[in-house]
Amino acid sequence: MPASTPTRTVEDLVAQLTLDEKALLLEGVDAWNTNGVERLSIPKLFLTDGPHGVRKVRANVGAFGLAEAEPSTSFPTSTTLAKTWDPALAFEVGAAIGRESVALDVDVLLAPGVNIMRSPLCGRNFEYFSEDPLVSGVFGAAFVNGVQSTGVATSVKHFAANSNEDYRFVGDSVVDERALREIYLRAFERIVKDAAPATVMCAYNQVNGTFCSDNQELLTGILRDEWGFDGLVMTDWGPPTTASPASPPAATSTCPARSSTTGPRSSALSATGACRMGCSTRPSRGY
Repeated sequence: MPASTPTRTVEDLVAQLTLDEKALLLEGVDAWNTNGVERLSIPKLFLTDGPHGVRKVRANVGAFGLAEAEPSTSFPTSTTLAKTWDPALAFEVGAAIGRESVALDVDVLLAPGVNIMRSPLCGRNFEYFSEDPLVSGVFGAAFVNGVQSTGVATSVKHFAANSNEDYRFVGDSVVDERALREIYLRAFERIVKDAAPATVMCAYNQVNGTFCSDNQELLTGILRDEWGFDGLVMTDWGPPTTASPASPPAATSTCPARSSTTGPRSSALSATGACRMGCSTRPSRGY
């Protein structure tokens, strides 16, 4: 009888990674993948958009193209789902999308979106649940639990105070402490504590003068230290940033890979020794 292969833990794998390999894991590759480490049998992971179905493109190029996607079910919008006042239904929708993700070899579903509908002019309001942080948090947590019950990871977005689409790459959401915590962060807090999402995606915009992907207070002080989040924090695709290798970004992973004009973030971080890797022992599909 052949000997069984010993179970590898995340900690064992991290201990075997070189500094360059650790840095590569902090950056996307192609349009929708993470880097893998072949020598340790760490596969690339495939990420794709939700939240109303699995939007997997057939060609792994271009983050924003809508053509040539694999067929998948189009579910009612998040706004419509919240109008049912039935979080159990949100769980079932999440689980159904999770099963389709498994069938399409998707590892991370970039959903749900739980930003607050601050203005009717926001172009992505239909992707969000409500103007109410309690409703958004309850339905968001149910959706996350549903998707992750199938072994597919979620990415709760866009953290935080992303309330408009015009100038979303450069805008600055100026919010006082009370409004930020009681309105714009409350849904994220509930989801992190009640559903333990595998990842959180930070927004493009600035919050009080600092881009979210660089915002240590938001991504480390509040999300990790206060709320206890132990998963991965990823950027939205092609984020603006002011961070340098000497002052690493607060986000854990940059998606997708940086262009050749700016140079890979992973090389710069590795060269300066500014690479810091955390890990979660939460099981995920494919390991």
